[in-house]
Amino acid sequence: MKAKTVNLALQGGGAHGAFCWGVLDRLLEDERIDFDGISATSAGSMNAVVLAYGWTEGGRTGAKTALAGFWRRIGHAGAMSPLQPSLWDRLSHNHSLQNSPAFMVFDLMSRLLSPYQLNPGNYNPLRKVLEESVDFEAIRDRCPIKLFLSATNVRSGKIKVFRNSEVSVDSVLATACLPFMFHTVEVDGEAYWDGGYMGNPAIYPLIYHCKSTDVVVVHINPIYRDDIPKSAGAILSRLNELSFNSSLMREMRAIAFVSRMIDDGTIASGTMKRMQIHAIADEEYMRSLCLTSKLNADWEFLLHLHEAGRARADAWLAETFDDLGTRSSIDIAERYL
Repeated sequence: MKAKTVNLALQGGGAHGAFCWGVLDRLLEDERIDFDGISATSAGSMNAVVLAYGWTEGGRTGAKTALAGFWRRIGHAGAMSPLQPSLWDRLSHNHSLQNSPAFMVFDLMSRLLSPYQLNPGNYNPLRKVLEESVDFEAIRDRCPIKLFLSATNVRSGKIKVFRNSEVSVDSVLATACLPFMFHTVEVDGEAYWDGGYMGNPAIYPLIYHCKSTDVVVVHINPIYRDDIPKSAGAILSRLNELSFNSSLMREMRAIAFVSRMIDDGTIASGTMKRMQIHAIADEEYMRSLCLTSKLNADWEFLLHLHEAGRARADAWLAETFDDLGTRSSIDIAERYL
């Protein structure tokens, strides 16, 4: 069987990006699927560049090995972090940091002081992890997968999409720069924050620059919640989800609008590209996780997320593979409008 080529759209979400690792790990095992382009933000960008580097050096097996090595390094770095789950949280398998004394202190201090005051040396453990995991020159020179990594330009408020020739450790860190935790990242004289504010992830580069018309969105942030948040923590968590889903929702509305005009004959067939949209998500599981768990790089938790991602991707392949290249496997209007 000829492989079906898809584009990937990988959301960011801190440690929750290990769910995306699990999804990618399972997709890489299926030789019926190839990748054209990957649009990503924050933790999604890290998954994207590690996969792309591993694929460049060793194909599917190389990509799987590179991703496993990267997340193992994240776990090692997390073991050295003061932000650790409390003993009670570990015993109860509660993956949040709400009961962590170190997190309580950090949370209070980050509301009063900026990263420039709390971390004047601009130490970022992710830099070392990325440098040990990826040869960025290989990505710039010979990677067959198109990369589109989103960051937010602090001055202009516009989205910046870094492509293969621009990918570096600084540009990846720029896509993941939460301004209350890290110094602003400068690339070529421009200042950037996390790309999730303007594109989590951006879909339009996949439409304009890739041949494949299938986009598989790997969701990290839940879209829907039954309960109305009432505690301060729950309200903050929901605001985080809404803000980091907003740009994706806008782009999906545009895609649904174009698809409807094609169906109605308002625009001639072939005038605009019809996109097939697919989604890999575990909303129920992600809703069960606290916002603070995005900062929990405990290895046990990362493995738990990885297995959840693998399981969801396995089910998605069984349910959706036949739709690839033919039609969207989700109702775009129902999910995003």
